[in-house]
Amino acid sequence: MTDFATALDAFGHVQAQPIQPAELRARVSGLQARMVGAGIKAVWLDASSSLTYYTGLSLGLSERIHGALVPADGSMIYVSPQFEAPKLRTLLRLPGDIAVWEEHENPYALIAARLAGFDAPGAGFALDPATPFVFASALMQAIQGPVTLAQAMISAQRQVKSPAELALMQAAMDASFRVQKAVHAGLREGISTTEVAQFILAAHSALGLKPLFAAVQFGEATAYPHGVPHPQVLVDGDMVLVDMGGTLQGYSSDITRTYVFGTPTPRQRELWELERQAQAAGFAAARIGATCASVDAAARKVFTDTGFGPGYQVPGLPHRTGHGLGLDIHEAPYIVGGNDTPLEAGMCFSIEPMLCVYGECGVRLEDIVYMTHSGPRWFVPPAERLDDPFGVTEIGT
Repeated sequence: MTDFATALDAFGHVQAQPIQPAELRARVSGLQARMVGAGIKAVWLDASSSLTYYTGLSLGLSERIHGALVPADGSMIYVSPQFEAPKLRTLLRLPGDIAVWEEHENPYALIAARLAGFDAPGAGFALDPATPFVFASALMQAIQGPVTLAQAMISAQRQVKSPAELALMQAAMDASFRVQKAVHAGLREGISTTEVAQFILAAHSALGLKPLFAAVQFGEATAYPHGVPHPQVLVDGDMVLVDMGGTLQGYSSDITRTYVFGTPTPRQRELWELERQAQAAGFAAARIGATCASVDAAARKVFTDTGFGPGYQVPGLPHRTGHGLGLDIHEAPYIVGGNDTPLEAGMCFSIEPMLCVYGECGVRLEDIVYMTHSGPRWFVPPAERLDDPFGVTEIGT
């Protein structure tokens, strides 16, 4: 056993190359090509992760609208309160004019006027899907012409990661994997879920990541996908579920491990092995051209074939099998029934078909895959043995 303080002292900042301006420009050009194809004159990027994706800016939401107008042709225009403009100029990674308004002025009229002035093809205006309703409704009232959602255009780009994005995610995943191993090595009887969560957050900071979340559950609480609203204290024989993530240059990690503190019972071994098989089945089904729904179905079938479920019924798998990962912890593509999106190289998503037995325990093994032309690859090795959940050294294909 290694105590958490010793583990923290051993951590140092990981290094990773940020996304370069040339890639940001290529992303904007890709969006503009999609806009031309859809007959859209301009897209509004709110202060969201999509603004970060296309411009490198991380502004954060506030009660004042700010973001960027991207025309189908030509340079974008950033929109900002006047008093924020000096700071914004220091943050810009891609050039563009800044349209500003004073506190007593109407920013939506300003955006509408700039939109009308664009010499760009198309007639429609499309909104970032993360635009708050209070902003979206005001824009729809101010703008002449059709207003639609830019979600399909944006998701089509964002769900396919570039080599630079994959490298950032690999560094983030490697860091969280180290933290997972440190948690496993540092558990002791009597420790609380709160103490473990505090260590996870501190460990990500020590590794140079921005802590994103730490979810720790012991015993019966492991049966509930998002835990319970009270801490637990670890005792011998408890099932342990540890879910964590951090961000590096904005890109997320997300890993869950479940194991037993002490000697597992036959029932715990049975449930854990079924979970491992379900995750492996999802991985095997993830092939280029296969649908997201087919991956969910393959993982779910392991449970229904052994009497769990059916469907989302518990005991069984009460939620989707996975979600995309990138600048957001949950993003497209979603690995769920009804999603006929075909898998393609560059897509990244979790495979986490959690087996829940309310009142007893639960098992979730969550790992992220990225699709290559020859099939899926894990970012970090999946757990293969309950007694040694970090003993695997080679990543399977």
